[in-house]
Parts: sequence; C-alpha cells; structure tokens
Amino acid sequence: MSRTRAARSAAAALFLLAAGASATGCGSDAAQPATPPPSISAASSAPASPRAAAPLPASRPVRVRIPSAGVDAAPVLDLGLAADGSVEVPSVADADRIGWYDKGVTPGQTGPAVLIGHFDTVEGPAVLRDVSKVKVGDLVTVDRADGRTARFTVRALEQVDKKTFPTAKVYGDTDRPELRIITCGGALTGGHRPDNIIVYADLVA
Repeated sequence: MSRTRAARSAAAALFLLAAGASATGCGSDAAQPATPPPSISAASSAPASPRAAAPLPASRPVRVRIPSAGVDAAPVLDLGLAADGSVEVPSVADADRIGWYDKGVTPGQTGPAVLIGHFDTVEGPAVLRDVSKVKVGDLVTVDRADGRTARFTVRALEQVDKKTFPTAKVYGDTDRPELRIITCGGALTGGHRPDNIIVYADLVA
C-alpha cells in the first residue's frame, strides 16, 4: 500500500468519524420481508486464525462471490460519499449488485477494502438476502480488473445498532489486507432495519 493510498484511507476514515457516517442505507423503506430478518448468532462471531498472504497492488474489483450466501455479483459498483457525509449505498435499481467504497483501498491491498450491498429493498430480497448463512471460515473471492483474484476467509461477523456503528474498526487502517462486507440486519421497524451486519475477512491467497 503506497503512502498516498494509506493517507487517503486514513483521511477517509477520519472524515467518516467526524461526520458520524456509516453504511446504513440498505433495506430502507423495505416491504414486508419474504425471508426471515437478517441476523447472526454469537457463535458466528468467534475469531479465526487465517493464513497470512502477501498484499496485492491496487486494482478495482469487478466481481464478488460469496458461495455460502449464494452471491455471484458483477459488475461491482463504485461508491463514494453522499452529500451528507455518509457512505453511498447501491440504489434500489441496483439491489442485485455489490458496491465498493472507492475512497479506500481495493480488495487485496493492505488495509480494509469495504463492500456494501442490500439485504432487501421495497422491491423485495436483494443480493445479500442470505447473509445469515455466512460463517467463520467461509470463502469470499473478489475478481479484480488486473485479472487477479483476491481470496479471503471470513474471520468474524458482527451485528451492531446503526446508531453505534464502529466506524474506526470498519474503515480505519490495518497492517494487512482485509475485507469488510456490510449490509442491514434486524427486524423491520417503521420500514427500516435498525442494525448493520458486518463481515470481516482476511486475504489468504
């Protein structure tokens, strides 16, 4: 990871902290769900000990596969910051696609690459509708524009209230290549889901 890229990632994390931002737009105004509310168990949040892998150079993601959740999404959207300082999320029209937070690192670089997708929208179930099936040790693969595939294993999962979203933990710099996958969780309350589910994964190949 270059010093310039690291500085951008750190600056973005600091901005997010100052703005109180989090990835919270998924599932808003959702209709009655066709699937059970997304949630994770305490057992699925236990840490694992992944193999270390050498970081990759920068290259944007083009395809994301999470076999345990039935996800095979391409192309990958570029997501930045909205006018209010929050992280953008895919539109309802793109509910079947994964987005990459392009102010941070690309998957495989040193640092936390962040992917965001909907659990559901007002139109129904979306790309991460089966996030509850993801477990520690599961594989996540990200195909990149340079032709390489970054392979990650899930280290931990966390379900948090959106009001206490762990911005520094998710977006802050790390000393190894890591991945975050964020969606919404919890039962609908007033047409919105109150929680975020965060998948933490480490590069293994």
